[in-house]
Amino acid sequence: MTAPRQGGDVTGVAATEGCPAEGTAEGDAPNGAVCQGDVSGGPLPMGEPTDGSAARGSESPRVRRPLALSPSRASDFKTCPLLYRYRAIDRLPETPSAPAVRGTLVHSTLERMFGRPAPERTPDRTVADVEPLWEQMSNEYPQLADLVPAEDLPGWLTSARDLIRTYFSLEDPRRFTPEACELAIEIDVGDGVPLRGFVDRLDRATTGQLRVVDYKTGRSPGPDFEAKALYQLKFYALMIFRMRGVIPAQLKLIYLADALSLTYSPSEAELVAFESGVTALWEAIIRARRSGDFPPRQSRMCQWCSYQAFCPEFGGTAPPYPGAPEYEPAGVASETATVTAAAGGGLPVLAVEGG
Repeated sequence: MTAPRQGGDVTGVAATEGCPAEGTAEGDAPNGAVCQGDVSGGPLPMGEPTDGSAARGSESPRVRRPLALSPSRASDFKTCPLLYRYRAIDRLPETPSAPAVRGTLVHSTLERMFGRPAPERTPDRTVADVEPLWEQMSNEYPQLADLVPAEDLPGWLTSARDLIRTYFSLEDPRRFTPEACELAIEIDVGDGVPLRGFVDRLDRATTGQLRVVDYKTGRSPGPDFEAKALYQLKFYALMIFRMRGVIPAQLKLIYLADALSLTYSPSEAELVAFESGVTALWEAIIRARRSGDFPPRQSRMCQWCSYQAFCPEFGGTAPPYPGAPEYEPAGVASETATVTAAAGGGLPVLAVEGG
C-alpha cells in the first residue's frame, strides 16, 4: 500500500505537551555516504585509524557495549555483510560528508527549538541558531570544519537555514510539544534479539495515540522506494510496541529538501511480521559472527562506500577478522530522552549508532 504524501501543516496525530528534553546518509546510502536521497541528522562515525589497525586490536582494547541491531546496522547487513562487519565489529572509521554534517546541524537546530517555550519556536529565532550551533560543532570537532571550505561556508549555512524554513512550512511547532526528543531506546524482542535506536521525535495526542517522527534533509523517495524509506520507522514502532504495548498510530518522515511528508499507519499484524524478519536477520548476523564469514556484496551502493580499500571486490584486502564478543542479553528495556543542544551540552556528533 502506498503511504500518503503530505505537505502543509501537521495532520493525523496531534502532539500536546511534555517534552522531557540518533544515522544515516542520503537515501539508501550507508551512514556517512552521499547519494541522491536523504540525509538525517545525528551521530557521525569518526575517529580510529584508517589503516585497518582498529580491526587488528590493541594492547588496551576499549570497553564496548554488547552488539545490538539498529536500523542502520540492519540496513548495512542486508546491503553488504562485509560493510556490516567493518562498521559494527571492526569499527573502522569513516569521514562524514558535508551533507551528512549539515543534516546533523539541522537536526540539532530543531532539537534546540523544541527545548524553548512554544511561543519562542518561531522561524526567525530558530534560523538564528544555525550559525552558533555550527560554531559549537566545529569548535568541539575541528575536523568537521575541514569538510566545508571557508569560501563555501556562507552558502552552506544558507542551505541549512533554508531547510529549517522549509520545516516551518510543514509544521507549526508552537501548536504542540513532543513527548520526547532524541529518544534512545534499547529493548530485547522476540527470542532475545537486542534492538537499539534513536527516535528524532515522539508525539503523543491527548487521546494517548503516538506518532514517531524522523527528519530528513534530502528529497523524498519515489513511490518504488517508499517501503524502504519507512523501514527505519517500522523498526522504531516495533520497539515502542514491545516496550509500551501501544502501536504508534502514525509513522512520519519529514523531507525538508522538497517540503513533503511521508506518513504510514502500521498494524499489529504488520509489526509482528516485521519482528519475525528482524529476528531472522539477527540470527544470520550471529551465524556470521561465529564463522567470521561476512562476504562482500556488490551493488550500486558501492560507489559511496568508504571501505573500498579493504574490499576484495575492489582489489583490497580485508583486515584479519577480530572476532566479536558473544552477545549477553541486557534483560532491561530502557528509554532515555534528551535535548542536548537546548541544554547547552555537547552535540552528538561523533557517536556511533547501533552495535
